[in-house]
Amino acid sequence: MDTQNTTNSKQNSGYKSESLFRKRIRRFKKFKRGYYSFWLIVIMYILSFMAPLLMNYKALVVKYDGKYYFPVFKYYQGKVFNQDVYGEGDFRELQKRFKEERGGNWVLMPPYPFGPYESLTDPTKEPPNPPSKGHWFGTDDRGRDVFVRLAYGFNISISFALVLLIVCYSIGIMIGATLGYYGGWWDILGQRVIEIWTSMPFLFIVIIISSILQPNFMLLVFIMAFFGWTPMTYYLRSETYREKAKEYVQAAIAMGASDRTVMFKHILPNALTPVISFAPFTIIAYIGSLVSLDYLGFGLPPPTPSWGELVSQGMGNIFSWWLVLYPLGALFFTLLMVVFIGEAVRNAFDPREYSRLR
Repeated sequence: MDTQNTTNSKQNSGYKSESLFRKRIRRFKKFKRGYYSFWLIVIMYILSFMAPLLMNYKALVVKYDGKYYFPVFKYYQGKVFNQDVYGEGDFRELQKRFKEERGGNWVLMPPYPFGPYESLTDPTKEPPNPPSKGHWFGTDDRGRDVFVRLAYGFNISISFALVLLIVCYSIGIMIGATLGYYGGWWDILGQRVIEIWTSMPFLFIVIIISSILQPNFMLLVFIMAFFGWTPMTYYLRSETYREKAKEYVQAAIAMGASDRTVMFKHILPNALTPVISFAPFTIIAYIGSLVSLDYLGFGLPPPTPSWGELVSQGMGNIFSWWLVLYPLGALFFTLLMVVFIGEAVRNAFDPREYSRLR
């Protein structure tokens, strides 16, 4: 009777039930530093895809003799604009020339008019050059702008971590759910195979493969995924063991649901807590792995913009403080924001509200 009165009072007062997903989103928003870090990372990552329009030595638009050209999207030789240069036009010099001529021609350059592969050697100084008004973070030992390479390297690092996360989690979830659902000898055999797999020397294999093949983005993803799928199998295996003993799973089996339907439609949605909670911290590990491989020279091939390669330059030019401070600072703040996001996600998925550290 009391339960019925309570239900009626909630209906009369306009009470609306809240889904578990909405509750978790609300708890995530309460953790302010994680919530703001999430949006900051998302905005920075989206802007990094626009880097060719924001940071580039190629002009966005050129008006010359009544015609419009778009060098950022198409290659134009210097002779097209009456420049005495070999190969592609020098658009910064072209902009200066048009301003002096005042003939109605103009060049629209990106806000930061330098590219990630462009060597900007100063004839009066040998690179690396310190920060200046033109180059905010200075140049590296090959005369390339550090700020631009950090921005492009941010996109590569986050993209690498996200792609690797999707691949490793897909493999780990499928194998872990299968081992936990079927159990028995299948589980015992699978666990022994995983233990042997994880005992393989990862760094030695990377060195061997890098000495035979030229590493690239997808090859590094393949190598990392070759070893990185195993941790998630343990979590999904234990969660599947726990969930398959519950009544809703037994009801689905009694109704004739297939094993794949039971595993991935009924059990998996209720076993995703460790998957989502550990995802930000896994991203940190993958970014750190890419930076470490690039630092050791077994990562992405030069001249790819890479944080690890910049850190290596900083260690080789220890007195050029900008090559130490800015790459390590970018790495530190990126990983710090991802840690805040992971902490907020963990708190959002933790049902023990008063057991969390404040």
